[in-house]
Amino acid sequence: MMELIIDLPVYAPVLKKLQALDGITVRVLAEPADNARERPVSEIENGALLLCTIPPVNHTAMKKLELVQIASAGYTQLIGQGFAERNVRCCNALGVFDVPIAEWNIAMMINLARDFRGMLHNQQQKIWDRSARFQDEIRGRVVGIWGYGGIGRETARLAKTLGMTVHVLSRSGVKPRKSAYCVPGTGDPEGLLPDRVFGMHEKEAFLRSADFLIMAIPQTGATVGIVGEEELRSLKPTAFLLNPARGPLVKEAALIRALKEHWFAGAALDTHYHYPMPPEHPLWEMENVILTPHISGSSASPYFLERVWDIFFENVQRFRDRQPLLNELSAAALTGS
Repeated sequence: MMELIIDLPVYAPVLKKLQALDGITVRVLAEPADNARERPVSEIENGALLLCTIPPVNHTAMKKLELVQIASAGYTQLIGQGFAERNVRCCNALGVFDVPIAEWNIAMMINLARDFRGMLHNQQQKIWDRSARFQDEIRGRVVGIWGYGGIGRETARLAKTLGMTVHVLSRSGVKPRKSAYCVPGTGDPEGLLPDRVFGMHEKEAFLRSADFLIMAIPQTGATVGIVGEEELRSLKPTAFLLNPARGPLVKEAALIRALKEHWFAGAALDTHYHYPMPPEHPLWEMENVILTPHISGSSASPYFLERVWDIFFENVQRFRDRQPLLNELSAAALTGS
């Protein structure tokens, strides 16, 4: 029998499916936590597969451990923990936020195009204004997606449905994506939706083509500040920037100056440079900015737990059947190299 250790809030429908699998026993730990802590050895020592937010600090006591599934896309809690050296396979929860963040992208494009912030101001001031700027459309516009992971692919699918043209900037091109979690019926698993794919040597042409630039790449040492003055000046004066990825991808001082001086039309920002954003920060009061408090996708999403458990259920079956796992992290990723 293979024992599964669950250190996460329970999603009952999937728990029942796990308990019904042949050759599987399930142990649900009491009081799951999202911080590092020690667990009694007697609770965890026989676990072969672990579902958690952060592994217990005494995970080396799990001598039978073969697979760790975490409930976040970020995996810093796994780096340097010796899992690769122990031949313990690890998977993250990439893909659980693709749908809500892509929907935020669509909502923000429409809100920016129609100056919804201006309409709300008029409502508060009891101003009846039916100007053309409140009646624009995004159909026919070009959405430029920088990066083409799960969020970029679901954004592309929705944008194409709305009649938009999709341009993608990618270091490695666009290929089929078979081993990453995707909510059924969403995304672009085959990589067929973009109307044009730009390489990094075509970055300027990509930026100049976009009516909306959406950041959809992870933050790494190589991507911090990847958008600076040069990139922001390459945008059309009528273009908008959306950043649901990570604030520091865009240089803060350059962004503030660009928005103040109207190098481009405006921005929707869900990820930031400070948490929380201090009340004196200039982005709060800019009329050409929609600022949201990192809520485009988070663990508070009503479908977060269901999707994390779906990934785990799929990976339990794949592990048992010796099939490729979803969202598996490389040994290099686990060692931070």
